[in-house]
Amino acid sequence: MAVCKVCFRHCELSEGQTGFCGGRSCTGGKVIAKNYGRMTSACLDPIEKKPLRRFCPGTRILSVGSYGCNLRCPFCQNHTISWSAQAMNLEHTAQAVTPEEIARAAEAYRSEGNIGVAFTYNEPLIGYEFVRDTARLVHERGMKNVLVTNGTAELSVLHELAPFIDAMNIDLKGFTERYYSRVLGGDLEMTLAFIREAHKTAHIELTTLIVPDENDTEDEMRRISGWISELDPNIPLHISRFFPRFRMTDREATDKALILRLAETARERLRYVYTGNI
Repeated sequence: MAVCKVCFRHCELSEGQTGFCGGRSCTGGKVIAKNYGRMTSACLDPIEKKPLRRFCPGTRILSVGSYGCNLRCPFCQNHTISWSAQAMNLEHTAQAVTPEEIARAAEAYRSEGNIGVAFTYNEPLIGYEFVRDTARLVHERGMKNVLVTNGTAELSVLHELAPFIDAMNIDLKGFTERYYSRVLGGDLEMTLAFIREAHKTAHIELTTLIVPDENDTEDEMRRISGWISELDPNIPLHISRFFPRFRMTDREATDKALILRLAETARERLRYVYTGNI
């Protein structure tokens, strides 16, 4: 029996058993990233799609993703590689790549405006070892590393990655423990602690997806923006519109006027607020 120490779940795994996230397993009495070097997605994206609006604007970045996730957001737009039944069967079909291959590819795309590598699409922290090894090589080439994450990880994971990560977009999905635990399967306090610590070492921007009847009140937005402003009022916040998908199709897309109103609410405390999906 071995214990995974990546997130609050601390999965206890027998030999050969896979953890809740689908990306880590017990092998030889140790918990390892079985999704190490297994890529499901790659694309050269504008940096603004991460979304990052105040980090190297106008550039592009090589975005790569694996499979698995330690949350269970019922509206996940990347569910085919995160936590659906399909995602949990990608171990043998995902393309095998090495950190060296990713770093070389990033360098090869410099002529197309590429500044480095973004670890995204699924939850990159469940395979932090591959992120660490690849990001180190990317830095050696004088390029940047970006992490797009739900922030559900122990600070020991963040500390191992911090020397190599230049910017992060972190989901702050709401501001109630009920929503985080019952709807998302997460832990709000772990995410807040991760954001606080990440802000010490990297440029960070935050994203809140507004889901009708879950986190869509002005009161909750004031709580979110108030907490952020106490940390740093210059941290950008992206307020994004929900669309029904995957296992949450019981409600309509978020009203556009509501997104704009919540953005104005957030601007009472924050300097940089952006809207998405409208």
